[in-house]
Amino acid sequence: MVVSFGDASLILSDIQNSLALTHWSLPALERLNPGDLPARYSPDPSAGETLEIDDDLMINAIEQVRRVIDSQRPKEGRLRGPLIALLVGALLIAAVLFLPTALTRHTVAAVPQATREAIGELVLRDMVRLTGPVCSTPNGDRALRKMWARLSDGRPGGISVLPKGFADAVHLPGGRILLQRDLLEDEDSEEIAAGYVLAEQVRADAADPLLPLLEHAGLLATFRLLTTGELPPTAVRGFAETLLTAPVSDADPKALLTRFAAAKVPSTPYAQAIDPTGARTEALRTGDPFRDVAAPAILTDTEWVGLQGICAR
Repeated sequence: MVVSFGDASLILSDIQNSLALTHWSLPALERLNPGDLPARYSPDPSAGETLEIDDDLMINAIEQVRRVIDSQRPKEGRLRGPLIALLVGALLIAAVLFLPTALTRHTVAAVPQATREAIGELVLRDMVRLTGPVCSTPNGDRALRKMWARLSDGRPGGISVLPKGFADAVHLPGGRILLQRDLLEDEDSEEIAAGYVLAEQVRADAADPLLPLLEHAGLLATFRLLTTGELPPTAVRGFAETLLTAPVSDADPKALLTRFAAAKVPSTPYAQAIDPTGARTEALRTGDPFRDVAAPAILTDTEWVGLQGICAR
């Protein structure tokens, strides 16, 4: 039998008539007894076809061809390593960019109302460092409860009055609305203060107040809140300054008019208070649900006087 090389095969020919008996694919060719002589080769060891060669020149030629072919084969792990590194890098980048936001938003959606109210109280405790303690008198507290019952439409929360430290009104997680004392002492009626409460409700509905708080608290505190249901008091430290000095955007007039109508409160007094020129509040003036009729009183005159004196002590 004559053994010779083709373009990509080992040709086995009849020694008598030089007719090719078979072609063995060089890439498939395996040596069955490395290092032993005569060398034994087969394109498929399971098929039982083998070729024994004892010619050193031919053996060296075949082995050199096999080494060249083997060097060009894809090596296991050569591509896998860079791909794994690339995947891990992408995951780390995604984690850094998106995990904090995703975790925070998931936590905000999962926090129950009772926990929100507890967090709101933590913020309020931090806030009184800057504003002074919450104002309270028996008559004033009763008036606030009555006003909230009129304005809340069944939502949880309440109204508290603080003596100083911010412009007009802010809202806390859990539904509590904070009013500055001047909104009570400098006005002729409770309708303006009521308007500020309704506007804060609309802002709270538009953007969950727990979200900026958790962004301030950080990833670890947010994760603790998600897993244990508790937020450490230190996590809210300093948030009061951010809350009290943050710019206030106008509440959506359409949503606000809906709240005024539901609470049976005229919107014109509030519109006049926040913008005497009327340039920003035309919708609140023209859409006032009580533009042509009198709205029912929120408080009696006596209750209003009691509320105006809530910070007198």
